[in-house]
Amino acid sequence: MPPLSPVTDEIHERYLQKAITEINDLGDEITRSDESRVPALGSGHPLADIMLLKFRPQQSEIQEGVAFYGRAGQAILKSLQRLHVDPMAVYGTNCFKFDGGDEEQAAAWLTRELHIVQPKLVVVMGEDALAFLTGLEFPLAAQLEASVGVVQQWTPTIEALSVPDIDASLDEQASKTRFWQALKALGPWWAELPPY
Repeated sequence: MPPLSPVTDEIHERYLQKAITEINDLGDEITRSDESRVPALGSGHPLADIMLLKFRPQQSEIQEGVAFYGRAGQAILKSLQRLHVDPMAVYGTNCFKFDGGDEEQAAAWLTRELHIVQPKLVVVMGEDALAFLTGLEFPLAAQLEASVGVVQQWTPTIEALSVPDIDASLDEQASKTRFWQALKALGPWWAELPPY
């Protein structure tokens, strides 16, 4: 890939700084919304090509305050390595930032995250996350099918890949295999992604 021109590089840097500021502001807002609980905030590149989306955080994520902390995050990193996907191009979050909470507020926060990150692909983990995502009133969004392992067009600029819930897939070999078989579609998608 040829190097970016100084103008293109400067524009990208401005978009990146804006996204970092907006993600930090959103995190602060979420944290202040309920000071009696710790949220599991999204983590990763603020302008990621790929957004990983789970339904709700696990206890390890709540304890650390970070989405995909713990077993799910380790499994995802190994999977990304096997698929030759750059983990620096990934952002992970949950539909619900707390274990439970107001669905309307969670939808508003996720919508803002999607607008900030502007992923090219959302990897939707599990039926609950898929139902939540398709329930968002996201501009120009199409209804997604529950077609596991198939990349679908969700909006004019965002595709979606539905896979089984990673948290429910880690304790049994058959479930791990189903998760992996669905996630494998990410490899060819990433390989065909045009450079900036």
